[in-house]
Amino acid sequence: MTSSPETVFDLLIAGAGINGAGLARDAAGRGLKVLIVDQGDIGGATSSASTKLIHGGLRYLEHFAFGLVRESLAEREILMRIAPHLVREQRFVIPHAPVQRPRWMIRLGLGLYDRLARGSSLRPAEPLNLANTPLGLPLRPEFTRGFAYSDLAADDARLTVLNAISAAQLGAQVLTRTKLVGAQRTGSVWRAVLQAADGTQRECAARILVNAAGPWADTLRRTLVAAGDAPALRLVKGSHLVLPRLYAGDHAYLLQNNDGRIAFVIPFENDFNLIGTTEVTLAAPQASPHIDAAEADYLCSLAGRFFRASLAPSQAAWSFAGIRALHDDGTGSASAVSREYRLVADGGAGEAPLLSIFGGKLTTYRRLAERVLDRLRPWLPGLRPPWSAQVHLPGGGLGAHGLPGLLLELARRHPQLPPELLQSLARRHGTLAARVLGQAQTEAELGTHFGADLYAAEVDYMSAHEWAQTAEDILWRRTKCGLRIDAAGGSRLAQHLGEMGGRA
Repeated sequence: MTSSPETVFDLLIAGAGINGAGLARDAAGRGLKVLIVDQGDIGGATSSASTKLIHGGLRYLEHFAFGLVRESLAEREILMRIAPHLVREQRFVIPHAPVQRPRWMIRLGLGLYDRLARGSSLRPAEPLNLANTPLGLPLRPEFTRGFAYSDLAADDARLTVLNAISAAQLGAQVLTRTKLVGAQRTGSVWRAVLQAADGTQRECAARILVNAAGPWADTLRRTLVAAGDAPALRLVKGSHLVLPRLYAGDHAYLLQNNDGRIAFVIPFENDFNLIGTTEVTLAAPQASPHIDAAEADYLCSLAGRFFRASLAPSQAAWSFAGIRALHDDGTGSASAVSREYRLVADGGAGEAPLLSIFGGKLTTYRRLAERVLDRLRPWLPGLRPPWSAQVHLPGGGLGAHGLPGLLLELARRHPQLPPELLQSLARRHGTLAARVLGQAQTEAELGTHFGADLYAAEVDYMSAHEWAQTAEDILWRRTKCGLRIDAAGGSRLAQHLGEMGGRA
């Protein structure tokens, strides 16, 4: 941290998941002095363990959450504009069986979904005869009818880190592997103690403290203030499996279970399908959540009822789980719990405020940041107006020709590099791929090859500009190369990071 002891930040944000990183970006862009800290990596918990979708939430219509769906669909359009390299249209197929929701209900819901997204550039919903289309080929023969609709697939971890990068470019200070271990009010200022991974501590001062700790938000709030009433929380673990490809094509499937729950089967990293999510209520946060045997069996059983291919948990190439802190509205099932966020302020007249964020979803992070700053406006006189919907995230300024145009330009500048490598870099970095490549004209000039499409040039860039310190940061969050890199490649990567001063 480069500030002097006398520096007083406007905002100290605890938690660098998507909500914290998005808030840091918005606030820094409005001229505020921002410090954001996280006890782990950027997006190292819930924000990198989602189903990788930017969506309105079709199933939320069943619970009459029309406002949330409308807001989410509006944010979906904004993200297509500001992060076109990270999101892409994802067409979903909904196979229908009579024992599930009736066809009229699905048709009505999809019509309302399209109506709430009026003006969207995505394709509208349509009915399908699955017996007469390749979309039905992977399915069991009893599924002859269905529907198709569109949402967005996205890279959640990179969306989070690009918000942090943007925040830093705008003047925010970003500290990872740094925990907020205590804070006390001194009148209108918070005096906070931060502890690094090596145990060293430092102090900082901030006018406002924002608690964006996700599943740990309630715990952190209660350690900082004599907490009064707060939204009742339900901690819900969502787990996913990644299996070898079940079918050809770029389409995804939405599967309905007989108990009303749903799961998605989504193309993932070209050669795989992502299947999820489960919803398991927890009594307390878990530091390292993972899928359990019952969840894996549930996902494979549900998918097996729809697909011709036989599925087993042992086929999984990867699995991951995350914990969402949802506002508990007393609903019986976890799937019915509201995904709307709640903001809770603590602090009396003349006291430095603590604002805690409870709930939320990946899709609405940007709008949540605006709402937080609106709520804090009384403590931020002269706050500049909202801006983040109009400005690309780093690498997102692709121009009129979009990603294809960027790929053509990269191929022109680096004709000897494999097209597949250029495409991977463009997807991860957008226009910043040119900085990653530098003047390299051959794979050898990119440095050590760790496997798949990962070279030292990109690792060094991520270490220098994206706070990546460990092999896990690189293999599973900044990229998904862990799906294709063997143990020897992982060891070489860890050694390389150690030589650079990172953490193996």
